[in-house]
Amino acid sequence: QVQLVESGGGVVQAGGSLRLSCAASGRTFSSYTMGWFRQAPGKERELIASLSWSSSTVYYAESVKGRFTISRDNTKNMVYLQMDNLKSEDTAIYYCAAESLWWGQGTQVTVSS
Repeated sequence: QVQLVESGGGVVQAGGSLRLSCAASGRTFSSYTMGWFRQAPGKERELIASLSWSSSTVYYAESVKGRFTISRDNTKNMVYLQMDNLKSEDTAIYYCAAESLWWGQGTQVTVSS
């Protein structure tokens, strides 16, 4: 069982940056692939970034590649999503997930143009 809590969302102007954090509980956190998903109004939830347990395998959706960076600190049970050059289309609720099995409650990101 893993519990996840996201933080760091907010309102930012287009071109700005935000850093999302995800705090995880559970002794086996370091063995899980962690991912960040987002869901915009009227759209399906989509995977935007994932990172393997050793950080050796990383995935980014084309829509965020070059602008977002996923990272993790297994010693602190934390996962991060650095979001730069934000666009209005990045507005969504952002979710942290472990192995796509356990989910956080989400954090709202709103990018104003």
